[in-house]
Amino acid sequence: MIFWIVAAALTLVTASLFALALTRRTEDEEHPAAYDMQVYRDQLSEVDKDHARGVIGEEDAKRMKTEISRRILAADAQMQKAERGDTGGKRSAVVAAVILGLAVLGGSFGLYYKLGAPGYRDMPLQDRAAEAQLRRENRDTQSVAETKVPARAPVEAGDEFLDLMTKLRAAVLENPNDLQGQELLARNEANLGNMPAAYAAQAKVIEIKGADVTAGDYVLHANLLISAAGDYVSPEAEKSLNAALELDPFNNLARYYMGLMMWQTGRPDATFRIWDQVLRQSPNDAPWVPSIRTTITELGWYAGVDYKMPEPVPTHSPDGLSGPTAEDMDAAGELSGEDRQAMIQGMVDQLSDRLATEGGTPQEWARLIGAYGVLGDTDRATLIWEEAQQVFAQVPEALEIVRAGATQAGLE
Repeated sequence: MIFWIVAAALTLVTASLFALALTRRTEDEEHPAAYDMQVYRDQLSEVDKDHARGVIGEEDAKRMKTEISRRILAADAQMQKAERGDTGGKRSAVVAAVILGLAVLGGSFGLYYKLGAPGYRDMPLQDRAAEAQLRRENRDTQSVAETKVPARAPVEAGDEFLDLMTKLRAAVLENPNDLQGQELLARNEANLGNMPAAYAAQAKVIEIKGADVTAGDYVLHANLLISAAGDYVSPEAEKSLNAALELDPFNNLARYYMGLMMWQTGRPDATFRIWDQVLRQSPNDAPWVPSIRTTITELGWYAGVDYKMPEPVPTHSPDGLSGPTAEDMDAAGELSGEDRQAMIQGMVDQLSDRLATEGGTPQEWARLIGAYGVLGDTDRATLIWEEAQQVFAQVPEALEIVRAGATQAGLE
């Protein structure tokens, strides 16, 4: 309520200033007709002087004085009209001021209705976070969300492929615990746009694998659920994402979807923090990177950060990690000792600089430590290992990945 009172007061003050500017006349301001009368009197005097000097004749002087006198009478009439308190001009100014005031008032509230959040009460950040959490806990389930998705156009497929799909469905129905059959079914149902059937098959894949299930299996299941719900992250999809992150805390696609879920439940600031790390740790050709780059600056505004877009993370190896791979090391082995050292040193320095300024995945930290071990620079490898232990102290899984690099370098 306080917001509306203050907003209305400010709008009225603004409109009042416009009205005063249109209607108020300064006390010492002279009527324009008074200036005209002074000019005409000076003209009469000049006519008399010119007639006395013989510059103009009697008839011309008489005609000119008649015309000037007529103008003086007209100006005098305007002066008398103003002195009698004629309010025609003021009335017009008042009407203009009222119209302008209404335009300011209506325009202000119209813009707020369009761009603001009418009816949204003012809340401290803690209350906003609590409301977002409540919204997250009570959001639509997968089945409800799917009912709100517009019908998709059927995917065109050849008769031969559709015949094979019919046989595959029958085979899987007859032998539901066939892992390969369920994997094929999930993939091909997704290709046909049958997302509910696809994620049902993927759920069966997860069940069959049991203890051998991977983070990728859970991420694929979540991805199919999200696609079926029109890019909405349901509680069921969130459950699979959490399972994936338990197995692989640095799975970037899972983290991307978790950030999307936070945005959808009213926490764009949390989305920013997640996506910032995902962007810095993902190779530039990762499919989720373009989506993050187009929105993260806006998300930074919600988080109160003047965000500067980081440089794209180059992909130097098939696994998407920076730094020299085992293949790079083998290739360098064919070079002379000096050239081999220079080649590896250049790649290592590039990775080291990026991890120091932008951070990176535990796999990249492990690779950097191992590379320094290959170069024989155990002092530098030790420093990086000690720094990594501080960076990943609260993430035991990540620390174990980095420890493998330290072991490779002979530090453990």
